[in-house]
Amino acid sequence: MSYSTTQLFTLEEFLKLPETKPASEYINGEIIPKPMPKGKHSRLQLRLCNRINEVAESQKIAYAFPELRCSFGIRSIVPDVAVFNWLRIPFDADGEVPNDFLLWPDWTIEILSPEQSSNRVIGNILYCLQHGCRLGWLIDPTDRSILVFRAGEQPKLLQKSDRLEVLEEIDLELTVEQVFSWLKMENS
Repeated sequence: MSYSTTQLFTLEEFLKLPETKPASEYINGEIIPKPMPKGKHSRLQLRLCNRINEVAESQKIAYAFPELRCSFGIRSIVPDVAVFNWLRIPFDADGEVPNDFLLWPDWTIEILSPEQSSNRVIGNILYCLQHGCRLGWLIDPTDRSILVFRAGEQPKLLQKSDRLEVLEEIDLELTVEQVFSWLKMENS
């Protein structure tokens, strides 16, 4: 189901609408569809979630969710990867993960698709940082770079053997080259 982006909705109205595939985001009163993930995007997204969760889930430090709707402030966004500190995950009374996350992630990761506006994606990362998110990555598979954002700091463009910044509580060392090496599957 698609909705006109010229009609303005409230966040509450948007959250009552049925989910779409691919997901849509609510930004500045408009509903904006995200592009359908393709091969490189899907591979990077899965490997990032798996790698983060390998080191963080068993110790209940953090958890990386793929394509999780996060609604807070005046936006409802769907980062490619949303990482939450374990203590901030709003488990229900049964200890299960809830369906609705009405809060910002601690770390937001976006993988740029060729048909996406980099400024719109960066806008979502900056919005998260303004609301309490501690770290943001913008991964660009085309030029094999990762732009790292932290609140109150200049973004850092990392390439090749540059070591990536992660949340301090997560014991994870990755370089830009390592992340993009995941795209090669034939010999892995």
